[in-house]
Amino acid sequence: MWLYTEKLGKITCIAKGAKKNRSKYFSNTMQFCYGNYVIYKGRNLFNISEAEIIDSFQDFLKDLDTLTYCSYLCELIDICVQEKESNRYLFKELMVSFYLIKTNAIDIEVLTRAFEVKLLRATGYELNLDRCSFCGKKINKSNYINFQYLSGICDECEKINGVYINLETYNVLKYLLKMPLEKLHRLSISKNTKKELFKILSMIISQNYMKKPKSLQMLNFMKED
Repeated sequence: MWLYTEKLGKITCIAKGAKKNRSKYFSNTMQFCYGNYVIYKGRNLFNISEAEIIDSFQDFLKDLDTLTYCSYLCELIDICVQEKESNRYLFKELMVSFYLIKTNAIDIEVLTRAFEVKLLRATGYELNLDRCSFCGKKINKSNYINFQYLSGICDECEKINGVYINLETYNVLKYLLKMPLEKLHRLSISKNTKKELFKILSMIISQNYMKKPKSLQMLNFMKED
């Protein structure tokens, strides 16, 4: 199993006997658990010696949509983050996302798109939507994103190596870049813009990381339903 930690980043761990019902680690090592863990370095892996649950998000397992989205967030961490690479900003964003989902404070689809944007920033692939990547001119509005530079293109420059999007999608992406996750409840997005955001961010994630998240297949199925 792997843990995503605030101090050490993503680490691979073992907890001896954790799968047994009577094990003291059974509840502490279930999916979507947030807690304090005491670990020590073994020959090849970290070992869990003590664990205390701070909060459990097991209610995510009761709803297929919620389970799928939350599993996708965890899969993104697994795919996009290197072992033992601490990233306190990304850890905080993941925990904030889980608490917002738990309290139904924000549209889970909008929250997921926002987390993708934050993850891109935290792992070195931040979108630049304020200035044209070719001429450096400030962009007030645009309908094109260049995949090579992950940026907008102004009306005067050649639109290549990217995709056209509607103005609302471009502006929503700019908003997601700047706003904290906990303030996204103010944001209202049309169904078509949600679909376009999903398409664009899925393409960017797929082209910039080693693996394509398998959960995307389930999410895509849910979108088409």
